[in-house]
Amino acid sequence: MKGLVRTYVVSLAAWSLLALSGQAAAGMVEFEFNAGNFAPGAAIDNTYWPLSSGTSSVYFAESRDGCEVNQMTVTGNTKSDFATPYDSIVAWEVEDRAWVDEACGGNYALVESTKDWFAQDKDGNVWYFGEDTEAWDHDDGCPSTSGAWQAGDDGAVAGVVMPADPVVGTWYQQEFYEGEAEDRAKVLNLDANVSIGSGAFAGCLRTKEYSPLAPGQVEHKYYCPAVGLKLINELKGKTLRVEYIGDTLPLGSTFADDGVCPAP
Repeated sequence: MKGLVRTYVVSLAAWSLLALSGQAAAGMVEFEFNAGNFAPGAAIDNTYWPLSSGTSSVYFAESRDGCEVNQMTVTGNTKSDFATPYDSIVAWEVEDRAWVDEACGGNYALVESTKDWFAQDKDGNVWYFGEDTEAWDHDDGCPSTSGAWQAGDDGAVAGVVMPADPVVGTWYQQEFYEGEAEDRAKVLNLDANVSIGSGAFAGCLRTKEYSPLAPGQVEHKYYCPAVGLKLINELKGKTLRVEYIGDTLPLGSTFADDGVCPAP
């Protein structure tokens, strides 16, 4: 499903209006995009969201749908063919793949594969420039690319996924592609403690991440200094706990390389 077609000028005006009204009513932080504030290929070393080339993080959750594994890998590839005004940006590619094993027996089917693009500005803010995604766990065609977007195309605007200096009580737009991708995040606290199987972490950033396109779906994410995202609590009905379990996929299980369309 494609979002509504808008020119960049109209979208930017709508973005600014949203920012101004949000600032007055809800403590929105508006991050002004300035292409000159980016050094092409600069490292992403924000303490809460470091993305070093070649690194990988794996997360696990057990839900009513079965066992779920998600792997996020900083591939070392870059993307630099964005449309104006993002045409000078060199963004790092992060591959994010998700598998489900309904029986929790160790045989995982690929249900989503996404390539995300990030770049850090000279102030230390990490920006999000879009995603190329495919999903196989759905009922209306196979595969689905719903949610895919690219900054500068069809009115889509880059957002900030991680500020350099998060401030408690403020919120910010992480992405904006009208009707398709409108995620936001609010800073809840900067002193959260996280205890998971791989260890304990203190002084973590806790955010509330949500979208007006999916009312009632809320995630609390815990980003810990120098090590990044360690825990996600998905709050919809019963809390689903998604934990960091290491840098490699679990041994003893199989993970499909390609998605398979569900049976009709």
